[in-house]
Amino acid sequence: MKKLIILLLGFLIACTAQETKKVAVTASSFINEIVIKSAIDSIKVAQPAADLTLLEKGVKHAASLWRAEDGTPADFSEFVKNNYVSDPSKRKVVFDKISNNMESLNGNFNEIILDLKKTLDENIGQIDEIDRMFGNYSVGAHVSDDFYANKIAFTIALNFPYFSLAEKEKLGPSWSREEWAMARLGDMFISRVPAGLNQALNAAYGNGDMYIAEYNIYMGHLRTDDGRQLFPDDMVLLSHWNLRDELKADYADKKNGAEKQDMIVKVMEHIIKQDIPKVVINSPDYEWAPFSNKVTKAGAPVEATPESDTRYDLILKSFKAMKDTDPYNPEMNTAIMRKFSLEMEISQEEVEELFDSYLKSPQLLKIGALIKERLGRDLKPYDIWYDGFKTRSTIPEDLLTAETSALYPNPEAFKAGMPVILEKMGWSPERASYLASKIVVDPARGSGHAWGAGMKGSVSHLRTRILDKGMDYKGYNIAVHEFGHTVEQTITLNDVDYYMMSGVPNTAFTEAMAYVFQSRDLKLLGMKDDNPDKGKMETLDAAWSLMEIMGVGMVEMKFWKWLYQNPDATPAQLKERVLNVALETWNQYFAPVIGVKDSPLLAIYSHMVNDPLYLPNYSYGHVIQFQIEEYLKDKNLTVEIDRMLKQGHLTPQQWMVGAVGSRISVEPLIKKLDEVLSK
Repeated sequence: MKKLIILLLGFLIACTAQETKKVAVTASSFINEIVIKSAIDSIKVAQPAADLTLLEKGVKHAASLWRAEDGTPADFSEFVKNNYVSDPSKRKVVFDKISNNMESLNGNFNEIILDLKKTLDENIGQIDEIDRMFGNYSVGAHVSDDFYANKIAFTIALNFPYFSLAEKEKLGPSWSREEWAMARLGDMFISRVPAGLNQALNAAYGNGDMYIAEYNIYMGHLRTDDGRQLFPDDMVLLSHWNLRDELKADYADKKNGAEKQDMIVKVMEHIIKQDIPKVVINSPDYEWAPFSNKVTKAGAPVEATPESDTRYDLILKSFKAMKDTDPYNPEMNTAIMRKFSLEMEISQEEVEELFDSYLKSPQLLKIGALIKERLGRDLKPYDIWYDGFKTRSTIPEDLLTAETSALYPNPEAFKAGMPVILEKMGWSPERASYLASKIVVDPARGSGHAWGAGMKGSVSHLRTRILDKGMDYKGYNIAVHEFGHTVEQTITLNDVDYYMMSGVPNTAFTEAMAYVFQSRDLKLLGMKDDNPDKGKMETLDAAWSLMEIMGVGMVEMKFWKWLYQNPDATPAQLKERVLNVALETWNQYFAPVIGVKDSPLLAIYSHMVNDPLYLPNYSYGHVIQFQIEEYLKDKNLTVEIDRMLKQGHLTPQQWMVGAVGSRISVEPLIKKLDEVLSK
């Protein structure tokens, strides 16, 4: 998972769009059309060489942001007269100065945030309340307010106006790189969210992060109803990531695997329904029998109260914090619209339509039948995580863990091994050393994440979980994924031509790059795959994995729509709705494939709590990865990765056309799947 970074640019871009209708009415009545036209006409006279399209867009955009506290209409006209820059060469000088200053602000805020959140994110000691206070403090919450007060925001809005997604799609293909960078600068000031609301949003996200980072299940303390222990004494698994990955690994355990998987599913169901005993969360002090939901301590029964609805209360708190900013956003006046049309630059309707069409694909029924044949039994709900198409699924996980723990006994060892990994991917020793030098490795409290640098000269942070006995295979698999993120972050910051173009179109693209790394985890361990059907297996695995992750994304989108229809819902009501949505989604799309109705498993993903509306990015990441992998098959992997990533922050579809020559689509996967299934 790529860590959500609320930085200066995040405050100014990701949390805001344009004005809501309520605020827009106030603005338009203050700086009216007459004042706007007069300001434009005055510039035409004073600067006759001005680009009229940019002039009109800039003045109108700045006017839409101007409030009474910023000055009178006459003050606005005077500001436009004194600050509009029409000369292209002078405009370029101003742009460079703004860009350099933004890099400094963004980068230094990033370093402060890393320091303040260090105890929360890294496994370096006990978390005290003061750590939570500092970790949830939003150091940049007032930057937007300050930039409106000192008129920096208006100078940017006036000279580098905002282009809508539709305009970017229409005009972008003919823009120069400089024009693209200036358009991305124009994205920075498109609304005015009060600092207090940004601070509250940061706190809500931070509380969700902390809750999930410490949601561990001590597997060695689980018991069957007849008192047996199925998992090793020292196995501690984080929900949901480690639970899911252990379930996948248990396919290779022919003796006890099925019983372990059934127990993991029962644990997941208790988490979803929130009837899990509170005392067994992140605690080795009790024994818990998930099937009967009974708790004992030293053999004696214990009355254990359920966790209640903490999971859903935290989701509600994030929803309310996001909704509180709605009145300060324009046509994008819901969190759903901002997450998709603004951040992802793909509309929610388009995302849902893609998911629906793929989940109804008849090819998925055929894959289900194939898995049933391979397993020699009827499918169970947890087979949405079937891992048998991967080479590693035939290798006992203890053998993989023996290899990874020997290679990487601590974070320092993984850091030291990064150049070797990059060389195995195909980068030259010099390039591998360069990329690895800009990444550090930290011990994670949670499953792991990547936190990118905010300015050249800083480093990206790869957070990974390493146990006392060294990095187990699950941790290694996640660490390789996060390594992919940090490599992307490094290239798209340091090797992209303009700072305002740094990054990728949206988080789906960094997920795609992380998947490119993760899919090669065995190769990076030096384990050769001689399976002649490897290509077919990879296609089947990609198609099955995409079905599963689209399902959980569909669940989250649906219950967020319900939240907007029921903004005063209680945690208990939200829990009921999430469960119902999970069951409905399962029965519509998954029951025909699996052959079992009424499973709630699609509601287990922790992202729903600590990273709202992020899940759809994973699905797009899988789709993008497949298209990229197909394109890369007869090409130099690392040369092409470098080329693709140096495109920077284009819109998703334009980036994809530049990368592989076609738009984002599931059709290449469906076509390939038909070929595989026919054979």
